[in-house]
Amino acid sequence: MKRYIVLTLLLAMLMAPATMDARKKKDNKYNKKTVNIEATSTDVEQPMREVSITNAAEQLYGEWTIVSVRKKKVYTIERAYLYLDFAGGNKVYGNNGCNTINGTFQLNGNNIMFSDFISTDNSCENVTSEKTIMHALADVRRFTLTAQYNAQYLNLMNSKGTVIAVLKRHNLDAMNGAWLVKEINSENVTDLNMRLVIDAVMQTIHGDTGCNLINGIITLDPSKDMAIQFEDLRSAEHECDAIDNETDLLLALESTESCKRINQNEMALLDHRGNIVIVLQHIKLR
Repeated sequence: MKRYIVLTLLLAMLMAPATMDARKKKDNKYNKKTVNIEATSTDVEQPMREVSITNAAEQLYGEWTIVSVRKKKVYTIERAYLYLDFAGGNKVYGNNGCNTINGTFQLNGNNIMFSDFISTDNSCENVTSEKTIMHALADVRRFTLTAQYNAQYLNLMNSKGTVIAVLKRHNLDAMNGAWLVKEINSENVTDLNMRLVIDAVMQTIHGDTGCNLINGIITLDPSKDMAIQFEDLRSAEHECDAIDNETDLLLALESTESCKRINQNEMALLDHRGNIVIVLQHIKLR
């Protein structure tokens, strides 16, 4: 139900013309602050923990980056990943590091098996051979889920229970939803109309700056935990008294490199140095 409400708001925001680039408006010259929020991989070493399988279709659904095959890290020109689509009838899509692939999978408890793969016919020079990935997927019979920090891991095993491929998914679900912009570059935002709607799954951002509606795209870096960037940010060219606030918001979004949870209802967006550029407060759509 929440997703339908969010999509309704997104459609309304998409009606705004996308013409203005934030970088053309104003130089970004702010003093930024850094605070201690939650421990990350650079703070405290956390052990890998088992994740119970309570609803496999819900827990496995979505995109997984292939990080290792037969205990060797994957190095490919294209990002190697699988997208498990339960809504489409147990279909699997993705890339083997060189070619686009799609096929089907069967799931029964903790047992999983891939079949009927077809792919495009591009030629690539990868450190990790696409054949190595495809052969490993053909041997998959079981799976387990583990987690560490903000990421989950899908461990694919052969019939003997040996892990032959490890896939990783970043847990950016916490960023999904509607947000009130609470702070920009350590300055409190008093305009309650300055709001954002973020969809990390569809990789889109839309919002209201208090002056114009904006939209853009989200880029995720699979190699980094909680990495998120906002690109192609555009707004309508309506002039208003709050245009400077809009500029501040767009510039801060453009400088964002990652995110962290502050508490149950607030998230922080950070630049490449770890400085907080935006504080968001979660809100419910009416």
